[in-house]
Amino acid sequence: MNRSLSPILLFCLLCLVTFVASPVAAAQGTPDSGQVDRLSLSGVVTNSQGKPVKEVELGFYLNGNKIDTAETMKTSNSGAYRVELEISRGVLPDGKIEIETEKPCYACANRIPVENVVKERSDGRGNTIFLARQDFTLQRSITPAFWIASGVLLLVYGLIAFELMHRTLAAFLGATLLLATTYTLGTFNPDYAILTFEDAVRAIDMNVIFLLMAMMIVVGILKKTGVFQWMAYKSYQVAGGNVFVLSLILVVVTACASAFLDNVTTMLLIIPVTIEIALTLKLNPLTLLIPEVFASNVGGTATLIGDPPNIMIGSYAKLTFMNFVENLTLICLICLVFTAICYAFRYRKSYAAAKVDDVGALIAHLREEYKITDGTLLMQGAVVLAVTILLFIFHGALHMEPSIAAMIGAVTLMLVSRVDIVEMIEKDIEWPTLIFFIMLFIVVAGAEETGLIQVIAEWVKDMSKGSLVAAILMILWVSALASAIIDNIPFTATMLPIVAYLTVEIPGAQGGILWWALALGACLGGNGTMIGASANVVTVGMAERAGYSISFMQYAKAAFVPMLVTIVFCSIWLLYVAL
Repeated sequence: MNRSLSPILLFCLLCLVTFVASPVAAAQGTPDSGQVDRLSLSGVVTNSQGKPVKEVELGFYLNGNKIDTAETMKTSNSGAYRVELEISRGVLPDGKIEIETEKPCYACANRIPVENVVKERSDGRGNTIFLARQDFTLQRSITPAFWIASGVLLLVYGLIAFELMHRTLAAFLGATLLLATTYTLGTFNPDYAILTFEDAVRAIDMNVIFLLMAMMIVVGILKKTGVFQWMAYKSYQVAGGNVFVLSLILVVVTACASAFLDNVTTMLLIIPVTIEIALTLKLNPLTLLIPEVFASNVGGTATLIGDPPNIMIGSYAKLTFMNFVENLTLICLICLVFTAICYAFRYRKSYAAAKVDDVGALIAHLREEYKITDGTLLMQGAVVLAVTILLFIFHGALHMEPSIAAMIGAVTLMLVSRVDIVEMIEKDIEWPTLIFFIMLFIVVAGAEETGLIQVIAEWVKDMSKGSLVAAILMILWVSALASAIIDNIPFTATMLPIVAYLTVEIPGAQGGILWWALALGACLGGNGTMIGASANVVTVGMAERAGYSISFMQYAKAAFVPMLVTIVFCSIWLLYVAL
């Protein structure tokens, strides 16, 4: 009797357990088999600047109980998420859906309620498909990672500004410190996680790296022809021995060359012949070199490829070669005219005292010393460079990154010139510069990831009180003064996300005028001191090796006030364009 009742009792017990457990399962979002509604939930997670926040870990709750998902849900690189949740039948739309977030350097204490759950359709089996979209904003939190990233950025700046360490090594040290902290302390405590290796790799702007590398190759091949030194000799020949005219011609030639070639390379090529001409004229070479390097920075400001800060700005903001030409060429021409007149007046006594006993003999000597060494290669290089510049001009219409145009020119010139590729890579590509850029991108990404860049951007916005005029002047003058003190490349890298935020947030800035304020401030501000731009450092170093040293203060005395005047011109120009 007892044995025959046992199966019946067991069956009744199971039914009772199922009956009691069903409401609990529904409350927890764990559906019964076959009794399933589905919720398709999507959205975008952003920070207070409106930028997407990637890799936010998401958890989902129904009526206070966690809903199990097949795998951990994280936002994509665009900050988006989409998940299909199985909910027991009949719980929605009245059930309370909440989202829990987890992301280092963000405040994630409160769950976010999902609003407006709507019924889409039935699946034909009595189950219902619901839809909901929930976008939300995460607020930054100040964690140890914030202070570490800020300290590393300041450390790198300090090492570069005071020349305590080569800038490439300084940036390398900074990037290593950030990654080392993430994968040691950050492994055990998320508050110390700054930047993952994957984030570091994504932060490197390969468009900038490839563009610089390709242009280094083009210039490396062209300089084998002797064309740059020949241009300096022709400048003296055209001037006919008149030092005032010579100074003006050298300023113009240097500026034009720097608009299409790296201004550092332009100075490297033109300095030796300038020194020789100056010494023959019994003239201090610095009276010609300082106007030249000032002009190289002015000319380089006019185009996308003329100065590294412009390359970085163009790549980050997706600006074309013609965008730079249309918006900056005229103001750069005004600054160039001022440069020529200013330094002709400043060094008028030195120029007037300069003399050469036999102008014809000097011209004959220069013709022999600085002549075209390879006419065929020069013709090939001129054609390829012209095609490359055309590609730069039309790269926007072709939807082509500027680096691709430069790479086409570089590889074509290597093929037609048949240069030794190994020798070219070893001698003409400035690997320390490229590595500096790579590591600098990582250092700045650490500051952006932990919230420092956002704090600065919001401070600038608050200080400008939403005024476009105030924002233009702040960015222009802060960039100019900062770039005169520290290298303008790391400063520009830091300012890119800040200007991007202000361009969206400040009324009237959507046309991109703040980018032009940054370009003018960073490039022209670098003229203020000998360490403000790489071309300045190269010029001072080569002059010193020739026996003509100049101190920091002497250089500032010669260049700081003219730099301020050019920034005044830029202020008037930008306000005229804006208003």
